[in-house]
Amino acid sequence: MQPNISTKLLHAFLALNECRHFTRAAQRCHLSQSAFSVVIQKLETTVGTQLVERDTRNVTLTAEGEIFVEVARSLVADIESAFSDMADYVARRKGRVSMAALPSLAANGLPAVIAAYKKQFQGISVQLYDALSDQCLELLRLGKVDLVVTAPGARLMEFETRTLCSDPFYLVCRRDHPLAEKTSIALTDLTGCDLIHLAKSTSVRQKVDLLIRNIAVNDTGFEVEHLATVAGLIEHGLGISLVPALTLFQFRQLNLKAIPVETEGVIRPIYIVKQKDRNLSIAARGMFDLIVASFQNPALPDPYL
Repeated sequence: MQPNISTKLLHAFLALNECRHFTRAAQRCHLSQSAFSVVIQKLETTVGTQLVERDTRNVTLTAEGEIFVEVARSLVADIESAFSDMADYVARRKGRVSMAALPSLAANGLPAVIAAYKKQFQGISVQLYDALSDQCLELLRLGKVDLVVTAPGARLMEFETRTLCSDPFYLVCRRDHPLAEKTSIALTDLTGCDLIHLAKSTSVRQKVDLLIRNIAVNDTGFEVEHLATVAGLIEHGLGISLVPALTLFQFRQLNLKAIPVETEGVIRPIYIVKQKDRNLSIAARGMFDLIVASFQNPALPDPYL
């Protein structure tokens, strides 16, 4: 049978140990002497042995009582420490937030959010994984992350999602490309162009395939995993590419041009994702709210790199 010892019993016993007098100990605990005696008797019954000698004018502890003093002090300290820690978690002075995001978002956008969060809540540790959408969702499924920021994926329906923004597509090309002088690109303008693709596993590729399904583009044979590779291939005149606005930072240092594409209603939404029917911790909820707020007032991408 598990003992049922409240902090009230422990504090009363420790007060009696310090005062060695029932009346003074009762006053310290804001109890009548009779009520205080009942509390001590209840503690002894719960512990299963006599803790206090009552046959003298001044209170003395039994041998077991002397041992229990240290037990009571340790229990009270542990309880107070636990509640202090809990108060720190509630006040976001302690805690941990773990997130996963698409590499483009992990590199551009989220770092500013994380920096603002860490400045406000310095005691909370933040963990960030950068991975493709399916890998991000698998981390969420396994409980290794609290939040995911990603584009649409095949297994998104099992989670709770909130749309953060729509990520429009841009054509990226060299400044000497025939399309570089345009202020916007119609999909038909891509006819006959050498198109560099991202890998089929990426959320970008899935949208691009939908956009060009009726356009006769030239297959360059390039199908790569990383945007830095796309940028290098374009810089050396090996083709053009269609990429979302949130990835344009990858191309800024090169002699390239980015032009918005008229996508005929095909958009790439960006979601923040969490487990269904599971509340976020206070620390994670704070990060969730900050991410949502940051995407409501995003910095506009510079279309002319």
